[in-house]
Amino acid sequence: MTGTRRHRAAGPLFVAPFLTLFLLLFLAPLGYAAYLSLFQSRLIGGTVFVGLDNYTQALGDPQLLHGVGRVALFFVIQVPVMLLLALLFALALDSGLLRLARVIRLGIFVPYAVPSVVAALMWGYLYGPDFGPFAQLSRKLDLPAPHFLSDGWMLGSLANIVTWEFVGYNMIILYAALRTIPQELYEAAAVDGAGAWRIAWSVKLPALRPALLLTLLFSVIGSFQLFNEPNLLMKIAPDVISSSYTANLYAYSLAFTGQQVNYAATVSFLLGLVIVIASYGVLLTANRGSREGRTSRDTLRRAA
Repeated sequence: MTGTRRHRAAGPLFVAPFLTLFLLLFLAPLGYAAYLSLFQSRLIGGTVFVGLDNYTQALGDPQLLHGVGRVALFFVIQVPVMLLLALLFALALDSGLLRLARVIRLGIFVPYAVPSVVAALMWGYLYGPDFGPFAQLSRKLDLPAPHFLSDGWMLGSLANIVTWEFVGYNMIILYAALRTIPQELYEAAAVDGAGAWRIAWSVKLPALRPALLLTLLFSVIGSFQLFNEPNLLMKIAPDVISSSYTANLYAYSLAFTGQQVNYAATVSFLLGLVIVIASYGVLLTANRGSREGRTSRDTLRRAA
């Protein structure tokens, strides 16, 4: 009986460090932000309780709405390109047809090891209209310099930086998932006469569904939290990137530049809610597609 009690007590003891850190570093700051969002600091009267007034103001704030819409457009443009490239690289590495596969894999992954601040500064120099290599090359060829930091190009330039940073990270997740597929499935497909393309389409891609869903969820969270890249490029292109260019940058500017801590907490809380809704929408769509696919396969089997 004593041994059984010890085993029962071991579980909570092992989980306690995680729960403690989760409480201190996640739930406590989240609760404090929710508390701050219910107050306002006024010149007359000091800090007063206003209930949901901050949320009402935020839902009608054009700067916040434009920032959320901009990152949503960024997500629609950047994430499909990034995940498609990661998938192609992972399939190419898993095919076994590439020479120096380990070197290639490391080369694709290395940009992820570069801090995002360094990456943004590096690409900001490359994009530069005066001293950047693209501008210098264009002038030597008597061509107009590309305006990578202009209003029309900025979102694409940011998407290029983020894609360069995270293709390798997503590729590693997908490649690791490919390595877990049983070899017997490939052998059975080959016996049935399936070629490399058929195996990739009918065996590898269905097996990658959970990993693709995971990378998509990470991309949803990362896209709506876009901050480092526009914050640094704002120094180079202040006329294009404002303090409210993204919702996360807007919350930061409110808190540390405008000293509007309560309203910044409200914006941050609403941004978190948007991320939760978007993530849930992705999960719901993926699960519905998976159920429909299984239903179609079961119907075909019964008909056969």
